[in-house]
Amino acid sequence: MIEKIKLLSILIPVFNDSEVLEELNTRLMTVVPALCDKLEIVLVDDGSTDNSWKKIEELKIKNSNIVGIKLIRNFGQQNAIAAGLDFVNGDIVIIMDSDLQDRPEDIPKLLEALNKNDSSMAIAKWKTRKDYFFKKLISKVFFMISQKITKMNIQPNLGVFRAVRKNVIEELKKYQETTSTALGLLYWIGVDYVTVDMDRDERFAGKSGYNLRKMIKLAKDRIFSFSMFPIKTATYIGLNVSLISFILGIILIIRYFLGIIVPGWTSIMVLMLFLCGLNFLFLGIVGEYLGRIFLESKKRPKYIVKKII
Repeated sequence: MIEKIKLLSILIPVFNDSEVLEELNTRLMTVVPALCDKLEIVLVDDGSTDNSWKKIEELKIKNSNIVGIKLIRNFGQQNAIAAGLDFVNGDIVIIMDSDLQDRPEDIPKLLEALNKNDSSMAIAKWKTRKDYFFKKLISKVFFMISQKITKMNIQPNLGVFRAVRKNVIEELKKYQETTSTALGLLYWIGVDYVTVDMDRDERFAGKSGYNLRKMIKLAKDRIFSFSMFPIKTATYIGLNVSLISFILGIILIIRYFLGIIVPGWTSIMVLMLFLCGLNFLFLGIVGEYLGRIFLESKKRPKYIVKKII
């Protein structure tokens, strides 16, 4: 039996999902009101180019529990979540996708796990997910790399879908970083969490806006915002290459004085190109960190709100 929540917030970032919102609202209102005394459904329109905002306005007329937040342009899913977190008021906050791959009917499972384990956060762990092969492969590779590099406590196959207590949200608001992600910060803080095994449905309608470019950006934000591993690796490789070059230099000088001169223009060119490529790679890594320092120093907001209903 789930104890009734005084105020429950459902936070949902929306991007080009006008076809889904009616069904999302219907299924939420079938499940959620019985779980709480008061409810707010915060829909954050992340610069949609379809009729998503118009649909949110229509749903607001029918459902007074809805809070619509329209961002002035597309800032990305993680920043849309950050925007919503700044407006939610619930004792417990549910964060979920808008495409109905996260099932509203599973919200009670998250709340039950949260209370039963006395945890700060309950997260959906996907047993099965009906995504295309390439997306699942990229997600798996991203998890393996970020887990090795960041050393944060993240289990495999975790989704956005989660229930978070109010005190955790209040703690999260203290970290006004521009280049990190809200969900990444939850893991970095070390919030204790429990996982709940669930099946992930196919999209109800439309196409995913989460393309390869956005996946790579998310991976870069996770790695460069929460780890010094890349720049340390560059330093270690640079030291080793320098040491090898020094030893080879001594060997070549000795061979010169011994009169052993072997032509090798091809090997020299290959070595030069390799070292040049390595230098550009390391410059790129340093540039990533410098760029993030630059953006953080500007203190620009993660999002800009155009309208609230």
